[in-house]
Amino acid sequence: MSLFAISGAIEAGLLFSLVALGVYLSFRVLSFPDLTVDGSFPLGAAVTAVAIVSDVNPYLATLLGTVAGGLAGLLSGYLNVRLRILNLLAGILTMVALYSINLRIMGRPNISLYGEETVFTPFEQFLGLGIWTNCVLLLIVAVAMKLFVDWFLATEIGLALRASGENPGMARAQSINNGRMTLLGMTISNGLVGLAGSLFAQSQGVADVNMGIGTIVTGLAALIIGETLIGNARVAGATLGCLIGAVLYRFFIAAALSAGVLGIQAQDLNLVTAIVVAVAVVLSQARRNRPGPARPALWQRLTRRRFQKG
Repeated sequence: MSLFAISGAIEAGLLFSLVALGVYLSFRVLSFPDLTVDGSFPLGAAVTAVAIVSDVNPYLATLLGTVAGGLAGLLSGYLNVRLRILNLLAGILTMVALYSINLRIMGRPNISLYGEETVFTPFEQFLGLGIWTNCVLLLIVAVAMKLFVDWFLATEIGLALRASGENPGMARAQSINNGRMTLLGMTISNGLVGLAGSLFAQSQGVADVNMGIGTIVTGLAALIIGETLIGNARVAGATLGCLIGAVLYRFFIAAALSAGVLGIQAQDLNLVTAIVVAVAVVLSQARRNRPGPARPALWQRLTRRRFQKG
């Protein structure tokens, strides 16, 4: 496995760790099986690419891509909360609609960013790290987003969000509006995915309408691998697992394809992904069934915090 392949795997892993963080918020925190990810990922890329080729500052373009992803998540949440559409179906409807919306935004199937200034451009000569420049910058972004999620879920609103996903009935008893929590959580979740798509387009030099296919599977694979290795008893450990799981997953895929293990070729990527996810799920369930130390329920911690605040 060449040094270039290793750096590429780490770079892709760090990018998809943002997707894994978004999937963690929707799947684990909100218990919302969200398939919007496959649409919000290319949406962030499309909005950013169009903005950059229109001479918009790349940092502002990245912010626009992040906001666009958040709005996609908000739409899925709205379909579920306000229109009473099943959460799984709401995500599917938004994902399907976003394919046409992304084509409308770009005006064509793909947009090339080669020769355009991106958020990575100023650091290429400043850092002088060659192929590792993008990895360093993406590591900083991934760690910053991990710390943001840790901080947010430790706030009173974050605890309410977690309580709403874990036990909606008890959350309502604590005067928590479950609908608003769903809308907020879905917005933040897909905002992270939109940011990942924006950075992915800038690092790869292209935004494509089909680049979101399989994104949800990759995010789930990274999430489950991280839970298998570290566990999800605490938020900090779960979010750290998202970062580590994403990098390990991409590294494993790159190693398998480059080494030709068992005759694996590029067209076998989806098969390898399915096998990895299946094995990770089995191991994660086995670990979850092990007895662990009891921790106070989320609603109890939320009540305690409100009492202390009062």
